[in-house]
Amino acid sequence: MSSKAAPLHQKFWTLNVALLFFFMAGGVLFAYFRFFHGFASVANLNPGYPFGIWIAFDVACGVALAAGGFTTAAIVEIFGREKYHALVRPAILTAFIGYFLVALAVFFDLGKYYNIWHALVYWNGTSVLFEVAWCVMLYLTVLAIENLPNVIEQFKGDRRLPAWILWLLERLDRFCSRTMAFFVIAGVVLSFGHQSSLGTMMLIAPYKLHPLWYTPLSPLLFLTSAVSVGIPMVIFEGTLAAKCFGRKPETELLSGIARYIPWFLGTYLLLRIGDLAWRGVLAGAFDGSVQGNAFLIEFALFAVPYFLLKRKRVRNNPTLLFWCSVSVILAVVANRFNVFLVGMDMGPEWSYFPSVGEIAVTLAFVAFGVLLYKIGVNYLPILEEEH
Repeated sequence: MSSKAAPLHQKFWTLNVALLFFFMAGGVLFAYFRFFHGFASVANLNPGYPFGIWIAFDVACGVALAAGGFTTAAIVEIFGREKYHALVRPAILTAFIGYFLVALAVFFDLGKYYNIWHALVYWNGTSVLFEVAWCVMLYLTVLAIENLPNVIEQFKGDRRLPAWILWLLERLDRFCSRTMAFFVIAGVVLSFGHQSSLGTMMLIAPYKLHPLWYTPLSPLLFLTSAVSVGIPMVIFEGTLAAKCFGRKPETELLSGIARYIPWFLGTYLLLRIGDLAWRGVLAGAFDGSVQGNAFLIEFALFAVPYFLLKRKRVRNNPTLLFWCSVSVILAVVANRFNVFLVGMDMGPEWSYFPSVGEIAVTLAFVAFGVLLYKIGVNYLPILEEEH
């Protein structure tokens, strides 16, 4: 691999892109009904279950799965593991796309979506959601700035552009070169804030959330699980990018950075088991209930890759490394679904299952994210060029 990133410049219009537009078109159709005919025309949300998959998956999972940006930036830029520098740009791009989609999902989920700007003006320092809103907005801005060097590198000096754009790119280049260290640190701090605060938010439901997930340690567990999934997301994205774009897999880099995963997973699992044992609710995992079985599945998805990735042979095997990463990703997704939906008991008079419209919009978000990633790596210097 070369040390210089370059756009792929591959053929854009392919069958895969057409499939992405198909899913996006379905989302746009249901979005029309959501915004012009109300929630009831699209979603199965109700007063008992106001958190559907647009929150459980599109927001809660989206924020956690975008953690590859700040974890990779921290490992490389703060702790000086420069040999993994080739992984930073794709991780930051993926994080930016993830947070952009999270913001879009919140726009869909708000009843009065046209008041989404209120957090900027009407401050409520006692609200956890206020802190989450500000951290997400600020971190999305930080991610946009962290992606600026990619745009500058691609278009700086291009004489086909107007003079004023070239002047602006020159000034932005100077700004980024002088301040990027600050934004890297700010991104890590902001991520710690809102990743943990999503867990803090669930402390308001002590009588509704199952004891397997309701705990005062929820903020710390949300944070450590997000950190644990950061590197697996980088491996997942890197492996699929190599496969889809016909590139040589970055096996050495991915297997090298994977050695940090057991440390993060071990920390999370130790906190998780210790919390359950301390509160005396561990037996609830084996009572045969839906919640107990959901917990066992979630825990197994965390624990299996922890033990496997402690072995160098597994980390050096691209296939096993990929599936271990998938397991961690599914574990975090299962955890967020369990906290926001499966573990919630709103009473016998309320029930919830996602509608076709909710699923269609969620698939449209995923398709849009994949399309944005393809555009990014195709036209900007994101991925390292190959010899």
